[in-house]
Amino acid sequence: MSSLNASFSQNISIVHPKYFFIVGLSGIPYSSYYYIFLFMIYFITVIGNSIVLLIIALERSLHSPKYIGVFNLALADIGETNALIPNMMKNFLFDSQYISYNACLANMFFVFLFSSIQSVTLVVLAYDRFIAICLPLRYHALVNNTSIVLVFSAVWAFNSSVVGLMVSLITRLSLCESNVIQSYFCDHGPVFRLACNDNSINKIIAFLVSALYLVGPLIIIFLSYMGIFLALIKITTWQGRLKALKTCVSHLLLVGVCFLPIICTYIAAIMLSLSPNVRIISTSLAYAVPPMLNPMIYVLNTAEVKNFIQTVIKKKSTSIDQGISD
Repeated sequence: MSSLNASFSQNISIVHPKYFFIVGLSGIPYSSYYYIFLFMIYFITVIGNSIVLLIIALERSLHSPKYIGVFNLALADIGETNALIPNMMKNFLFDSQYISYNACLANMFFVFLFSSIQSVTLVVLAYDRFIAICLPLRYHALVNNTSIVLVFSAVWAFNSSVVGLMVSLITRLSLCESNVIQSYFCDHGPVFRLACNDNSINKIIAFLVSALYLVGPLIIIFLSYMGIFLALIKITTWQGRLKALKTCVSHLLLVGVCFLPIICTYIAAIMLSLSPNVRIISTSLAYAVPPMLNPMIYVLNTAEVKNFIQTVIKKKSTSIDQGISD
């Protein structure tokens, strides 16, 4: 009976606020200009990545493992942008900083899910380039459409489980310290720090998730390019080396765009003691800008995509000329 009472008292001690208040951007001077900038980022990101999805879906020559990876990355970019920016815009347009408890957990889940998908997709694309350059004769045996679809299906299932576990552990916390989130979305760290009971498990999983989706992918990508570099040395002609290296340019740019802003932001926050406003703006840009740049990188650096766009433009101009002549 005493154990039952103890269990009951433990259960009723869990406090979940009805609402949270997201105040990360409220103290920033001239924040209206920043919101306008965010809206421009949102518009360009959704349009640009939607075009990439449409091009890959329509052009049969792009139905290859590499472009299935690009398709997956564009899908994750749109997902993360829609999970992040519209909620920030709502705060500005309707002067509404509150979000319900369940909506906060959903926002946390989708932001981290799509950002983790981006990270792992870059690892899969690095693997694709590694096999193509280091084991070209075995490429079609090791990397094909069926295997890459299975890999990405496993990635979505695994990442959903990991992020779902991270978010579900928030529900065991009694958030009685405050209901004010010092961030620009329902970020995991600022939320679990509001707990007045033991949050050590949440700290551990936050560390593990950061290692899994930030440090781990960077190490794997670095090792894959070390292998690619060694393979390039074995190519006898400079022309052959440049041709092989050119196929990696877009991927290297994507890696730099996705990882460097986040790494620089964290390093600056630790070493330079950034003010809260600067930290929040830099972190929000590190999450918002890469999805906007990713489609531009592939359009500008990939011959297949440029050829498809040029073909479509030529067909349109030809049909217009024929219509005028008729």
